[in-house]
Amino acid sequence: MTPRAAALALGATALSVGAHAQEPTSAIQLGEIVVQGQGSQPGVSPPFAGGQVTQGAGLGLLGTTTTLKSPFNVTGYTADLIKGLQAPTVAEALILDSSVRSSHPAGGIVDSFNIRGLPVGEGNSGEIAFDGVYGVAPNFRVFTDYAERIEVLKGPSAALFGMAPNGGVGGTINIVPKRAEADLTRVGVEFSSNSVFGTSLDFARRYGANREFGVRVNGTLRGGDTVVDKQSDRTGIGSLALDYQGERFRAWLYLLAQRDNVDAPSRPFLMAAGVPVPRAPDGRRNVIQPWESSQIDERSALFRTEYDLTDQITLFANVGGSQSEVERFFGLPTITNLSGDTTHTPQYFNLDVDRQTYNAGFRARFETGFIRHQVSFVASHYHDELSRALTSGTAVSSNIYNPVLRAPQFAPRTAKTILSESDLSSLALSDTLSMFNERVLLTLGVRRQTVEARNYAPGTGILTSSYDESATTPLVGLVLRPLDNVSLYANYIEGLSRGDVAPANALNAGEMFAPYRAQQYEVGVKAQFGSFGVGLAGFQITKPSGELSNGFFSVSGEQRIRGLEFNVYGEVTPEIRLLGGATVLDGELTKTTTAANIGNTPIGVPSLQLNLGAEWDVPWLRGLTLSGALIHTGKQFVNTANTQSLPDWTRLDVGARYTTEIAGRKTVLRANVQNITNEKYWSSVASFGTFYVGTPRTFRLSMTVDL
Repeated sequence: MTPRAAALALGATALSVGAHAQEPTSAIQLGEIVVQGQGSQPGVSPPFAGGQVTQGAGLGLLGTTTTLKSPFNVTGYTADLIKGLQAPTVAEALILDSSVRSSHPAGGIVDSFNIRGLPVGEGNSGEIAFDGVYGVAPNFRVFTDYAERIEVLKGPSAALFGMAPNGGVGGTINIVPKRAEADLTRVGVEFSSNSVFGTSLDFARRYGANREFGVRVNGTLRGGDTVVDKQSDRTGIGSLALDYQGERFRAWLYLLAQRDNVDAPSRPFLMAAGVPVPRAPDGRRNVIQPWESSQIDERSALFRTEYDLTDQITLFANVGGSQSEVERFFGLPTITNLSGDTTHTPQYFNLDVDRQTYNAGFRARFETGFIRHQVSFVASHYHDELSRALTSGTAVSSNIYNPVLRAPQFAPRTAKTILSESDLSSLALSDTLSMFNERVLLTLGVRRQTVEARNYAPGTGILTSSYDESATTPLVGLVLRPLDNVSLYANYIEGLSRGDVAPANALNAGEMFAPYRAQQYEVGVKAQFGSFGVGLAGFQITKPSGELSNGFFSVSGEQRIRGLEFNVYGEVTPEIRLLGGATVLDGELTKTTTAANIGNTPIGVPSLQLNLGAEWDVPWLRGLTLSGALIHTGKQFVNTANTQSLPDWTRLDVGARYTTEIAGRKTVLRANVQNITNEKYWSSVASFGTFYVGTPRTFRLSMTVDL
């Protein structure tokens, strides 16, 4: 059976949900998860005290590193946290990370993010890594059903993970997939407003004389009318993880399949030039017509192997890929005046995305005198191909406060033609030198990246431009540990984006530019006081950009973002847990051909992002936990002239869960309310100036039973 056929055969049945690590002693505790990322060490850190984050996270080429020994600000979020939030997507699971903002609407069809004020995965989420590699995670919405961990590395990471397929440099999100550890059979049901119902299964077993064979199956079916007017969503998700853990040889096979059908999907807005942004409408209002729709089918597979050549040298090789098939008919609304009138032209959009990824290398450990070395080498290749058909309907007018129903439209269908191809190849080498019982750790690394791209004329498939460029990106990281529980760190690392090709309307149309390098300098301090941890990081990122001026296209623009990140996590007391932080950003357009814009704030960069979540185990009712979260985002500009902006906003979420036994079976009941005060707000801005309505008040209920 082919990986594609096997993935399709899974069907879709399960949402993995469970209880917090701090729930009663009858709760099933997750065992240590064995995780292999690109060049990782066997094993991933167990959860930190409180069970919401891990004690370490993957760093791509460098492998899994504990928090206090990492020269970066990186956080691993656990399955327990995801379950507690009842977060169906990665975007909703990261709601407590102050460095991250989702830049697409609730009820939308795509996850994209801003990390440290810079876009990641705009237009699609193909920039989310899966077990340390690009090209496997679903291309549009990534669901949490198959995620054991969600790791977020803040800042550029070209030397660590390779160039992101879409050129994002703000950070890297990595999905650590679920695998079989302890035997488990868990079933669940769920409900969310207005009438979305779901059912789930999570099954895990290990077999063999030494439990060397493992199988994990997850699946979900959910569907119904959402809290957004006229909108319905039908989702099916299935995943299968098989593994073999021998004495020297290890292998993993992951298969994913998901279908996501949405009628009247939420869409971001554009703002007409010269018009101030009007006040935000109720988040339930929807200017997209009920006959506009989206259907996305995605299939993924990843096969990973490792072999211990000696006790100090491990070889690895991995191959994977994914296929996305998209058929949708909708438009992108533009707000035309302060009264909230809108216009959009629905387009029939038929897209295929095929991706493949390959990598191989080795990890080695040795000593030279008093210095210990951990060396990693990887050779990687990524390929993607996009084919598309695109036709347009006729313009639809509406209003954000009082949406208007219009007569259904049907756009003519045309055959798909190839739109683009990309090949990303690289060689990377790193060495982490540790001295004085790991009181000093110095990491040096370099990656040579080659970018090849071919663009074709829409509708004809005729080659219009090609691109073949290479760049070398370095990495330097230093960690000093004066105390066992305190570390000081600094890093210099670069991000890499493929260079632009001058557009057809430029006098130098077709001219190709070298890959863009984003540069980051960062310093920070981390400390852990028993069951509670804090971190403070200061950074500066500069990123160039292309501009059209006087008819010529050139790489003449640049933006700089300086920031401070403060984060907290863990247990304040055995009954109280905190998770969150504050990020202060100072963004500035330092170079631009429009002199009046120099010194302005880049699009979508707020001055403050604040997230704080808390959990309290109620002492007088064993098994009951109450939770709350405060989320705040400062003012954001919609255009580089800084004449259009979104006001700051604050949202409050609350929740509760109760863990008990029914007929001797562990049972967990959960309830969450997002935006309990039903605030009306514009949420976040993408770098090209689109923005969206914030999440309306949304109720979620679920129950899981371990059989």
